[in-house]
Amino acid sequence: MDPHAPVVLDVAGTTLTADDKRRLAHPLTGGLILFARNWQDRLQLTELTCEIKAIRPDVLICVDHEGGRVQRFRTDGFTQLPPMRVLGELWMKDALTATDAATATGHVLGAELRACGVDLSFTPVLDLDHGGSNVIGDRAFHRDARVATLLAKSLMHGLLLSGMHNCGKHFPGHGFVKADSHVDVPIDKRSLKAILSDDAKPYEWLSTSLASVMPAHVVYPKVDALPAGFSPRWLKDILRMQLGFTGAIFSDDLSMEGARHINGGQVSYAEAAAVGLSAGCDMVLLCNQSLDGGSAVDALLDGLGNAHAQGLWQANPDSEARRLALLPQTAPFTWDELMHSPVYQRALERLP
Repeated sequence: MDPHAPVVLDVAGTTLTADDKRRLAHPLTGGLILFARNWQDRLQLTELTCEIKAIRPDVLICVDHEGGRVQRFRTDGFTQLPPMRVLGELWMKDALTATDAATATGHVLGAELRACGVDLSFTPVLDLDHGGSNVIGDRAFHRDARVATLLAKSLMHGLLLSGMHNCGKHFPGHGFVKADSHVDVPIDKRSLKAILSDDAKPYEWLSTSLASVMPAHVVYPKVDALPAGFSPRWLKDILRMQLGFTGAIFSDDLSMEGARHINGGQVSYAEAAAVGLSAGCDMVLLCNQSLDGGSAVDALLDGLGNAHAQGLWQANPDSEARRLALLPQTAPFTWDELMHSPVYQRALERLP
């Protein structure tokens, strides 16, 4: 098999089991996503990430850590960050102070995670706040794509100062639909022109700044019958060719309801992964399936290997290069060093 490690999986607890270690060593495993259940305190998290890297130094350790209600680590020194809407509200009062606060937020977010061995947070949310989506809601910066773009760019600048890359989500936009793709298959019936002129604008305006993108498990039937994360039209033709995006593309969680219904039927995780990779994803996530012994994770790894042998997806060296490019290139501060960093301390003062 050509070198390509596209699977991002999770682990059940605060330490690695023998099964976790075996799956981490699998040649198809390229990333690991952490959740609140993997957190006890900073020492434990740092030991866990060190243990992971001892098995696979190249594995990308990720987390959904945005601020507001989506923040996995909140105690033992971690700063509780505001939801992104707070930055949008500050923009309406003082735009330039808001951009500085966004950079401060990104810096604090990235630096604290990196001090504990985490490589990447799936942030910023680029969805627009249309007012009807509970799953997005205050995770969005603003209704105006221009405001969302500049605040996201400022947040990404802060991440970069901490040595961390970014992930814009959920392409081409999840904010317009009311349904939650975790439990439903949302449908956005707008035209391609309407979407590209509004919700997808941040991806065009950030085409040289975004390191990675996560597409939405949303169907846009006037563009393609497939959800965006499984659609070559969206990922290859529009995101890559039309908008010029050159970074990595992550699928959203394959265990979400919006990922399971492809081509009119419910598919297995391995089938969904093969479709996503063939459509243009570089990496595919399977979350929260390690909790009952992880049989679903093993089925994905085995099934994806078999699908590759049958030619149902092709290993892509460009995808592997994009994955490796997301790994931090600088050594992080220890937590004690971070606490004595004037840049970090100033960022704390500038949080909204």
